Amino acid sequence: MNSIKGDEPVEPAALRAWVEKRMVFVELTDGRVVGFPAERFRRLADATDEQLQELTLRLNGYALRWELLDEDITVPGILAGHFQLPIFRMAA
Repeated sequence: MNSIKGDEPVEPAALRAWVEKRMVFVELTDGRVVGFPAERFRRLADATDEQLQELTLRLNGYALRWELLDEDITVPGILAGHFQLPIFRMAA
């Protein structure tokens, strides 16, 4: 649940973020850990594994940044499910 500051709800921010096996994980201030496949964003999908590791937090934890890829993704956008590309399902 979002914290309340005055009358305004406060969106959770990232405490840390990391990449494992092309999955981006974000630990949030509300205790959740969320993850998404790098392939959900065009620039991340085309990135090497090494480039994906170059992840930093910006804007007090409200954005993820890959400087070399020139990619920024907001934490509220991730939580709302705003991805650029559909999930690719592997054939059984």
